[in-house]
Amino acid sequence: MVMILSEEQQLLKDSAKLLLSENAPISALRAMRDSGEDHMPELWSKMSEAGWPGIVIPDAYSGLEFGYVGAGVVLEEMGRTLALSPFLSSAVVAASLINQLGSEQQKEKYLPGIASGELTAVLAADETGFFDLDDISTSATSTDNGYTLSGNKRGVIDGHNADLLLVVTNGEEGMSVFAIEKDTAGVSCETRLIVDSQRAADISLEAVAVTKEALLGSLGDASSALEFTIDVAAACSAAEMLGISIETFERTVGYLKEREQFGNKIGTFQGLQHRAAQLFAEIEVSKSAVLAALQALDENSEKRSVLASMAKAKCAKVVRNATEEGVQMHGGIGMTDEFDIGFFMKRAAVCRQAYGDYHFHANRFAELRGY
Repeated sequence: MVMILSEEQQLLKDSAKLLLSENAPISALRAMRDSGEDHMPELWSKMSEAGWPGIVIPDAYSGLEFGYVGAGVVLEEMGRTLALSPFLSSAVVAASLINQLGSEQQKEKYLPGIASGELTAVLAADETGFFDLDDISTSATSTDNGYTLSGNKRGVIDGHNADLLLVVTNGEEGMSVFAIEKDTAGVSCETRLIVDSQRAADISLEAVAVTKEALLGSLGDASSALEFTIDVAAACSAAEMLGISIETFERTVGYLKEREQFGNKIGTFQGLQHRAAQLFAEIEVSKSAVLAALQALDENSEKRSVLASMAKAKCAKVVRNATEEGVQMHGGIGMTDEFDIGFFMKRAAVCRQAYGDYHFHANRFAELRGY
């Protein structure tokens, strides 16, 4: 495993940096928040024109088949600008689950639309607020024409704007996934504003009738595909947190070089230098952890799950440290809304919880390693 980006991956990273810096600076997030909006449709159009929604989707379904390292470098750059889009939730997580679990007909039905950005799909799995897939009570009851689903899902990021819900159910047969259009009778969605100015959806399913074609794969046979999807979500959300950490660190170091106190640049204070050096070292470790996890996904390595949970757990700790240090080293101005550094702390808080927090993935890592 070569721990560097290929030439093509580096070119994608550079083009992502350029597109996002021009179309999604922090000022765009601030303007979106202040206007009362909850997403950036123009940015998603730009990303779709660039082909990004098809990065992990196979060529057979109109995707780019560029792999998870490709998705990771895009997400790292998105973390640096705090760009809001359904890229992770739809083009990476949901697309991966459909590709793993769906029939040929289902892949042909959904994946080309996701790859073009015209269709957005989200995973509706968690019911606890802590991404605990061992505690799913949403049920699917067989009927003459298909199935009836009942249950509730909490905190579905991008769920309020999604066209398609990938609903996870549990029963005696095991875990299953159903692809349900959001406007299906019996599906209701309540949105709530979360700390980073996004909205999350609490979704209720009350006797939702679906045909047999809505079931992805076979009834009770989704566990393996869901494990792969957790790996994808963990590694790719870690990549986004890595971008947040890097950008926060660079902004903080820049401030330390400019701010004067007692006639000296505060960057000359040894205590702050030590804290910055420690954070730099932790970010460098995170870079290696994220790239190893993304490469393991592309290679479908047997170490895939271990590396994915390691990357998520590591980046969850580092991004918290990076954003908290960023605010503290900026001093009083770091606590004000007028200064951008606080936006990174808020997004970091959401990313740390998404698809399993530090405790979820640290425990998963320990179990996979036989502890």
